[in-house]
Order: sequence, then structure tokens, then C-alpha cells
Amino acid sequence: MPKGYAIKDVKNWTDFQVIDFDLKKPADDDIDIAITHYVDCIGDGEGYMVDTYNSIWPDGSIAQGGYSTNIRTPEQFVFPIPDGMKSEHAAPMLCAGLTLYSPLRRNNVGPGKRVGIVGIGGLGHFGVMFAKAMDAEVIAISHSASKKEDALKMGASQFIATKEDPNWFERFKNKPFDLIVNTASSAAVDIPAMISALKVDGSIISVGMPEDLIQLRVQNLAMRCSSIGSSHIGSKVEAMEMLKLANEKNVVPWIELIDMKDCSKAIERVSKGDIRYRFVLKQDLEKPE
Repeated sequence: MPKGYAIKDVKNWTDFQVIDFDLKKPADDDIDIAITHYVDCIGDGEGYMVDTYNSIWPDGSIAQGGYSTNIRTPEQFVFPIPDGMKSEHAAPMLCAGLTLYSPLRRNNVGPGKRVGIVGIGGLGHFGVMFAKAMDAEVIAISHSASKKEDALKMGASQFIATKEDPNWFERFKNKPFDLIVNTASSAAVDIPAMISALKVDGSIISVGMPEDLIQLRVQNLAMRCSSIGSSHIGSKVEAMEMLKLANEKNVVPWIELIDMKDCSKAIERVSKGDIRYRFVLKQDLEKPE
């Protein structure tokens, strides 16, 4: 009889226990996580070793991802949720939250650091809250001022609307950023302006994924000895740290909880920008056994 882990209290997701179980034949709407390729990893970089996005299984079925009603996964990728944290709050942290926490952590964000978060949306709002929870000074940067009040409530000390203040970067020449995390999905973001607002040896990490090419002269980077990079979600170590930090510092995502049967409505609203700041789908297609 195979052995696996079960959750003692499904409502709270606080602990695991080893149990015997009968193997279940995967259904069409199940997801089965498998390691599909390897790359050289440093330390806790296993998040760069697994990818099931748009996967097609050997039988020809398509991975259902977050729309699955059941999941079977190796222990390495199972995360106990801290006591007191709601599942609907933990869920978006394991994707959008970790996508922002990882570059903050890997760039040693903490007291005395000045961090800019470009784009205040499903990703960016996590960046503001986590940078604040890590005791850094965080400045929210957005195209318009429509989210200013929200960003300040999340913990930003300043808010910049680039449409209203196109030369915003000039005021940071004497108080530059250690790190700017760019969550924008548009290639129209002014990267050279961001670079000019960095400290010497500062960095820009882009976690937004625009489809178009971003053009940049190497000279822009050379003048600040700066760097630009990207990041892809994060590791289990980082996920556990993130959940602990969120629980201790009361980091609560701004979400809207909806039934999974209404996911098409959520997608339509996302396309219109009608969400502040993350939808969470509640599984209502099958009753728990």
C-alpha cells in the first residue's frame, strides 16, 4: 500500500500526517505535477526545475492547472499553511505573492533599503506589502493616480503617477533606489528612466512579461553599474519564509473570492482591469469527500 500525506484539518491546512492510500486513476480534470526538465540550480532554485504550464500528458490530455478539482504532487511541492491564515489568502501568495517575494528576498531587501514597485495590480500590490513587511522604504510607481490611496494603505511611503509626472526619476538622483521591481506587462515602460533612478550597483527585476521586445542601450546600464534581470515565481524555502512573514506581519492580499463556476466572468473582468487586486476561485464543482 503506498504512503502519502493527508491534511489533518482541511479547513485550516495546518499540518500533515502520513497515511496509507489507494492509488486513484487520474480523471480528465485532475492535475498531476511531474518534473519535466532540469536546469542547473543554485541553492534553493528548484522553482526553475519544474514546469507544467500548458503541459500535455502522455495520454494526450491537457493539464488543467488551477482549474483542476484534484491534485497529486510530490511532497517537495506541498506547503503547510500557518495557523490563522485563511486558505483564500494563502492561495494567491503561492503564485503572485511568491513572484514578488522572491526577488525582494534575493536582493536582500530590508531596513535601510529603498524599493520601487512599478505597477500596482495583482502582482504589484504584493510587492508593496512585502517590501513594507521587510522594513524597507517602498515607493509605488504607476501610470495614473487611480490607485494612489490603495498603495498608501498597503504601505507605500510615496506614490508616483508617471503620466502626470513624466520626469519623476529626476527627484531620485539624490535618494536613488536600491531595487526596482517592474510588474508591468507593457514594453512601453520607460526602462532607461528607471535605471537613472537607481543607486550605483542597483538592480531592476522584471516580473511582468510583455510580449513585445524591450529595447535598451548597454550604456544606460554602464553609467550606473546597474543590472536588469527577471525572476520566475520562487522556491519552497522562499515560499515557507513568505508565509511565515505574512502571518507574523499580517500581510493580507486584496482579493475577491468567487465560485469557480463564475471563472469566465472573472477572466472578463480581469481583461477590463476590473479587479482590486486578485481573484481567488472557490472550488464549487465537486463536493469534498
